[in-house]
Amino acid sequence: MLGRTTSYTARGLTTPRPGVFAARRPRSLLARAFARNSPLRHMDWLLILVVLGLSAIGTLLVWSATEPSLRAAGLDPHTYLKKQLLNVTIGLLLMAGVSLIDTRQLRTWAPAIYGATMLALLAVLSPAGSTINGAHAWFSLPGGFQVEPSEFAKVALILMTAMIFSQAHPTVPGGPRARSLLVALACAAPLIGLVVIEPALGVTLVLVVVTATMIVLSGLRLRIIAVLAALVAVTVGAAGGLHLLKSYQLTRFTSFLHPSADLAGAGYNAAQAKIAVGSGGMFGEGLFHGHLVAGNFVPSQQTDFIFTVAGEELGFTGTIVIVFLLGVVIVRALRIATRADDLFGLLVASGIAMWFAFQSFVNIGMTIGIMPITGLPLPFVSYGGSAVFADMIAIGLLQSVHRRRTVFE
Repeated sequence: MLGRTTSYTARGLTTPRPGVFAARRPRSLLARAFARNSPLRHMDWLLILVVLGLSAIGTLLVWSATEPSLRAAGLDPHTYLKKQLLNVTIGLLLMAGVSLIDTRQLRTWAPAIYGATMLALLAVLSPAGSTINGAHAWFSLPGGFQVEPSEFAKVALILMTAMIFSQAHPTVPGGPRARSLLVALACAAPLIGLVVIEPALGVTLVLVVVTATMIVLSGLRLRIIAVLAALVAVTVGAAGGLHLLKSYQLTRFTSFLHPSADLAGAGYNAAQAKIAVGSGGMFGEGLFHGHLVAGNFVPSQQTDFIFTVAGEELGFTGTIVIVFLLGVVIVRALRIATRADDLFGLLVASGIAMWFAFQSFVNIGMTIGIMPITGLPLPFVSYGGSAVFADMIAIGLLQSVHRRRTVFE
């Protein structure tokens, strides 16, 4: 050490300051990952952690809901567990990829995403599509997997509507005018119409509610919104008067209004769902110990009625945890919307918040008997590839909006 110091002074050089060589060393991987300009530093990590928690709970519930029947049939009892783990993994990769895309690029790509979704919805109505549970809404893939394009219609509609209103807003004093509204409705109508034809009533309701929310938040004048609301009321009345709803859809509504009228038929699902939820008590019977779940008394208990599995096996405490976590997701989405730095980000985040809020309310509501059965999965919890992918893409969009704001702070 002494010799090295002497050589510096002999050459007329000053002794290097402490830390000079240390500053030149390559930073650790963790330090680089969370550097000031790193995308990871600008993520909403609370939102990610909550989504991971919901996905973990959902995967366990799907496994518990399907294991008894698969074992009884002599099949692999881990089939749905493996599929759901794969779905969640792919979904997380999609979320990560979308979150790294700048919102300006998302706005530019919105027409292409919308067009691809329209083509997929048209293709699924052709002979290439498959009919499951009375709806011609799926593409069947090898390995027992299915893709449902209507789930991605939610993402396409939100991006396209946000793009239309955000492009009109800067150039029009006082916000968008009726022309922007007409363009947005012209884009939403065929998308919603194709979903209606499948038919997928639950997804249709989500699309309509999300569209209405984004229109209200777009900055349109109140008189334009009032006229639109009147037209919607007339359309709904005409749909009922012209008998445009399918017979099974009308049966779902009548069974909701009169749940005890046909317990052996249309009212069976709702009655069994309430029994399953109520049988869990405060703390539930434990995972894999639900008698009603094992007996498969509630149809589609790994998808539309996954909340019944939580009610019986996790009890009131477990269901409250799920509701709380879903509430955190919705609140974080609203927070991102209020802090967005442009109208596009505000509308995207608001549309996603309403999507998750409405879909969660309907799914849980139909389970406990306060909403009609519409076939909507519980976000992040129910089994399904397309639904999980769409949910995770939505979280990626929220992260993109959040990241753009924090980068410029």
